[in-house]
Amino acid sequence: MKVHSLGHVVLKVTDLERSERFYNGVLGMPVCARLDEQGVKMMFFSLGNHHDLALMEVSGGDGGGGDQAVGLHHVAFCIGTSLDELRDTKAHLEAAGVTPTPVDHEVTKSLYFDDPDGNTVELYVDASDVWRKEPQRVAQMRPLEL
Repeated sequence: MKVHSLGHVVLKVTDLERSERFYNGVLGMPVCARLDEQGVKMMFFSLGNHHDLALMEVSGGDGGGGDQAVGLHHVAFCIGTSLDELRDTKAHLEAAGVTPTPVDHEVTKSLYFDDPDGNTVELYVDASDVWRKEPQRVAQMRPLEL
C-alpha cells in the first residue's frame, strides 16, 4: 500500500452560504457540486480534480469535538486507480488492526477509518472520470462491498 497524493480535505462549517462567499468569492475556488440529502448539506470545490475541498454544514453546537463541532471532518489520500489496490489496502489495514468502512462515491471508491488520535482518514482509488462532464456526481455515497 502506498499513498500517491493528498486528495481532498473536508471541513465542518456552520454556514455554507457564508463559507461559499469566502472560498468562492474571496479565494476564487469554483463550486463543482452541492449535496442536500438526508439532513446532510455539503458543497464541493474543484481546483482541477473531482474535488479538492468539501464543506459540510454543522450546527456548531457541540463544543466537545463531536459530529456537530466546527473543524476538520476528514482528510483523504489517493492510493491508486483500481479496486484491487483498494482491496489490498483494506487487507493491509485489517492486518494492522484497523477496521475500515468501505464507501462507494461513484467517482471514487473509499475506505474510512480513524487514526490513533481519532482523526478520520479516507484512502481512495479514482474509479471514474464521469465528474468531468457531470460535476454533481462527486456528491454520491453508497455502501461498497469489497
